[in-house]
Amino acid sequence: MTADEFSQLRRAVASDQVATTRQEIESLLREVESGGSSSQSVRAGIGAYLLAQHTLAERLLSGATGDGVAYYVHGLVCMSLEKYNEAEAKFAAAAKAGYDPVECTMKKAGAIRLQGRLDEAETTLKQAGMEGARRADYSYQMGCILADRGDTYGAIEYFERAVDMDPHHSQALFRLAGENALYGNDNEAIRLYEQGLSKAPFYIGGLLNLGLLYEDKGNYSAAAFCFRRVLQHDQNHARALMYMKDIEATNEMYYDDDMAKNEARLEQLLSRPVTDFELSVRSRNCLASMDIQTLGDLTKITEPDLLQGKNFGETSLVEIRELMQAHGLRIGQNLAPAKPKEAGAWQGATAATGGVAGTYAILPTDLSPQEQAMLARSVSDLNLSVRARKCMARLGITSLSELVQRTPDELLATKNFGVTSLNEIRQQLGEIGLKLRND
Repeated sequence: MTADEFSQLRRAVASDQVATTRQEIESLLREVESGGSSSQSVRAGIGAYLLAQHTLAERLLSGATGDGVAYYVHGLVCMSLEKYNEAEAKFAAAAKAGYDPVECTMKKAGAIRLQGRLDEAETTLKQAGMEGARRADYSYQMGCILADRGDTYGAIEYFERAVDMDPHHSQALFRLAGENALYGNDNEAIRLYEQGLSKAPFYIGGLLNLGLLYEDKGNYSAAAFCFRRVLQHDQNHARALMYMKDIEATNEMYYDDDMAKNEARLEQLLSRPVTDFELSVRSRNCLASMDIQTLGDLTKITEPDLLQGKNFGETSLVEIRELMQAHGLRIGQNLAPAKPKEAGAWQGATAATGGVAGTYAILPTDLSPQEQAMLARSVSDLNLSVRARKCMARLGITSLSELVQRTPDELLATKNFGVTSLNEIRQQLGEIGLKLRND
């Protein structure tokens, strides 16, 4: 297959001809499976890649020799399978075999970056020269390098430059949308995801993220559309199935939009890096040495623990305390509360949380260190859906120890908490050997 033929086939898959093209590719795949020539295997492997059947594509393309297009597509397949070292070699081979050397150089730089060799990636990318600099993917790759170095603003500038060059550069739009969502700019994030998904191919990650943003806005029909598009590609996609159950559950559950917005704002605030704020060099270095990266991390550590850090003194503590207070937070506020001494010791603020009055069960006092560590884990460690996580926040449940002391009936009495969410939590707890009280 020539480079032009590959480009035509890729455009066909990304156009209204997708159904016909898919049928042709699937027919070719069946022929190869029943015994075909090496050239047919290459064409079938390229077709499998375009249909996102990456494992099959890798097998079919593995025997190709001297074919620049096959090497290039094999490199893309390896990238999808996270085999970055092999991808680097394939892109180099593709360039030697005559495939667009500038394109191969940029893709090779991306593979090197994903192996953590950032300086080498930048050097390789610059080898694309002026011809490369005029392409959108050059700016995208440079943005990724800067992002991996922690230069968020520099990365955003390059991603925006890539979008200026190519308004449909899906990867650059995806990264820009993610950055906006991270900082709470949901409307701009939605606009960017929509722009990235306005033209095929559609990226599953973009569809899922856009669906979740729609759901947070209460636009459930649009959210369901996104999740259904994912399921059209993969009917067993676990996250899409879980999110669709959440959407279906909204038909019979009350949704507190204001509370959800407040929780979303708090989540965005807690995820902000401490490097975003003006702190003294000493305080920055001390926090870095203790691997404290976000405001949320500061809510999970005590002031005495901070003071135990090397070179961390009262001056730094006061500075951090004032920073947290300026944003309505305090050091250590999200630490797991001590276990109650007797049944009935906990009294929930039901009016504030939308929960129900109840008591914690007394946890055993003879737990092993491993069991204690397990129960001390945050509920965020569970792979919960957005709706279930929001219900945990409404109830003020932050640790597994707090969760396993609740009964199923207590959870079901919470606003927006239905049987789907209950079964989801039961499943997640069961996978780590835990269960709810009275289960």
